[in-house]
Order: sequence, then structure tokens, then C-alpha cells
Amino acid sequence: MRIIVHTGKGGVGKTSISAATALRCADLGLRTIVISTDTAHSLADSLDMKIGPEPIPVTENLWAQEVDARYSMDKYWGRIQNYALDVLNTRGVQDIVAEEVTILPGLEEGAHLLWINKYAEEGQFDVLIVDAAPTAETLRLLSLPDTSRWWFQRIMGLMRGAGRVLRPLSKPLIGANLPDTDTLDSIDGLFNTLDKVRKLLADPAHSSLRLVINPERMVIKETQRTYTYLNLYGYSVDAVLLNRVIPDEVSDPYFARRKAQQRENIDFIGEAFGQLPMLQAPMFGEEVGGFESLRRLADALYGDRNPAEVLSTEQTHWIESDGKSGYYLIVALPFVEKSDLDLYRSADELTLRVGPYRRNIVLPYALWNLEIENARFEQSRLRVHFIRPDGDSAAH
Repeated sequence: MRIIVHTGKGGVGKTSISAATALRCADLGLRTIVISTDTAHSLADSLDMKIGPEPIPVTENLWAQEVDARYSMDKYWGRIQNYALDVLNTRGVQDIVAEEVTILPGLEEGAHLLWINKYAEEGQFDVLIVDAAPTAETLRLLSLPDTSRWWFQRIMGLMRGAGRVLRPLSKPLIGANLPDTDTLDSIDGLFNTLDKVRKLLADPAHSSLRLVINPERMVIKETQRTYTYLNLYGYSVDAVLLNRVIPDEVSDPYFARRKAQQRENIDFIGEAFGQLPMLQAPMFGEEVGGFESLRRLADALYGDRNPAEVLSTEQTHWIESDGKSGYYLIVALPFVEKSDLDLYRSADELTLRVGPYRRNIVLPYALWNLEIENARFEQSRLRVHFIRPDGDSAAH
């Protein structure tokens, strides 16, 4: 099953593009499901039909689902949440407050990932399209297996170690029994599943992330940072989908300045994202919704292409640890001579200039307070070494 995740700043048109992409795949004969993981669901509006927390058939070869976090948590995380509710209720915490408190770190995002695993294992679909939440939420979703496992493993380790000794005493001490082995094993199983999804999403043969963007500077900046973080976590981005470009046939003077700004920003997108393919869709004269307009959007965006294909295998830059407390930023620069290369750095950006061309890379927060120790150009790659100001990460 091919997995395609669309992400980007809120309001750029991810949902319309996700629905159009799914419909194109279905029209090509691929059994396709499109799911929305955004809490502010609009997939039903885009498809112009009612959908819910379980997949429903939309048209031939196409199913749709708006993932509901509460529903999914009850379905997949209910056992441990019920235990936590029991503990809090015995301590006199009101039911409604207890339910909110027991939404443990990562539960909502984890529920989304478990649906992806379900469809991957069942093999019912050829393509899964994910209409992801805005960028910040998507990054939390994709980093969940790394960030939440630490928290859960330590809590569970304490419970397992103390269970045999304290379980008989837990009722009088805390007013509830410690979770039994089956409950703890179920949590372990959930995290093993999350790890499987993490590997699946990071495998470019199965999964692609696509950045949906409008030709506006503020949107571009956030999308650059998202791209850098996705590289940091090892996810493959295979295209930039540029949406709502004012068409050339719009000649009204009212739009002249806006069109000029868009042209400048489209050039900047080319600089910012290197060799990634950039597919464009125009700003339509009417709202995009329903099958007819979604098909027009898919035609404009993909032409004769199959959206389920891998659009690019390029990784234009990525970040690696130096094994100590520093990092290497590695940028692929094929066909470049070292003498043609200039490097500039501000707090949160790195600018590379190669002859008349420029590449702008927005740095993740982890590198902002680090210094560049050196930059070396080897085997068509630029390796920029970031170290802490006190120099505790030695040069390599």
C-alpha cells in the first residue's frame, strides 16, 4: 500500500488536494482511502457528503474517513485510560475533569497512527491518502514514537518492577489496584505498533510526504522549517504542491501586484526546495468542492501523472548527529565546484550561493544556538558542522 501524507500551513488547501488526489487514484482503478487527521475536519465538505470516524464508500474504488480522536482512543487506548479514570475517580476527581486529565501525552496523535497500521496490515487498499493537520500537529504526530515512548517506558518499568510487591497493597495506598500485566503488555504492544508505523512512514518505497504551499512568504517560511524537521526525523518528501496560483488569463489590474508577488515567491520556492518537483494548481474562480471541481483540480495538479507514483527520490538536505553534542547539516549539491560556493548564516537560516543561484535553508531550533565550526565540500555534498559555543563537540 502506498501512503501519501499531505501537510502544510493551515488554510493552504491540503484537504482539497487530498480529496482530489484520492479521487484521481480511484479513477485510475486503485482502491483508495482518504483519511483526515485534522481536528477541524473539512474532508466531508470537500467531498460534499457526510462521512464519519469509520471508513465509508464514497464512489467506485474510493473510501473516506474523518478520524475522531475520542472515538479512536476508546477503540485503541481504552484499557489504560479506563485504569487511569478508576484511579482518579477513587481520589475524588470529578468525572469530566478525570477524563480530560487521562488524555496522556501522545494519545490523540497515536490514535491516528494506529489507523494507518490497520490499513497497512489488512492490505485492503492500494493507496492511503492522509489529509494531515497543520504542520505543528503533523510534526507531533510523526515524532510521537520517539517522544512519547520514553515517558511511557519509565512509568511502565516502575509499575512492572513494583507490581509483584505492591499490587496487594495498592488498593489501600492509592485507592485502586496497579494495572495488571495484560494492561501493561497492551501498552507495550501499542508502542511496538507505533514503531512499525514510524518505519513504514520513513520508508520512501511505501510512503511520501508532500508539502502543500501557497505562493506567500509567510507560508513558504513555515513550510521550509517543516521540510527541515521532516528530514531530521528521516521522512521522505517527494514533491511540493503549489496551490492557488493566479492564472495568466487573469488580467484585471486589481491583481497585477499580487501576480507579480506570486511570481517572485514561486522563484523563491524553487531556491528553497532545490530539486524537489513542484506541481502547480491555479486559483479557481469558484470554491473547490464536489467531484467535478476536485477532478479539475487533479487535472491541473497532476496532468497525466499517477499521483500514487513516487515523484522524486531526492533528499536535498538532512541532519545527522556528530556522536557528541553537535550536528552535521548535509546538503546535496551535485555538479557544483567548491570554488563556486559561498555560505552565509543568520540565526535561523543558512544561505548557499552557487554562482548566480541561491539556496535558502531554514534551520531547526536545535541548531539556532550552535556555532558553525567548519564547512567541507566532499563528494558533491556540503557538510556543515554545528557545535556548541563552548566547543564541547570536537571537530571531525
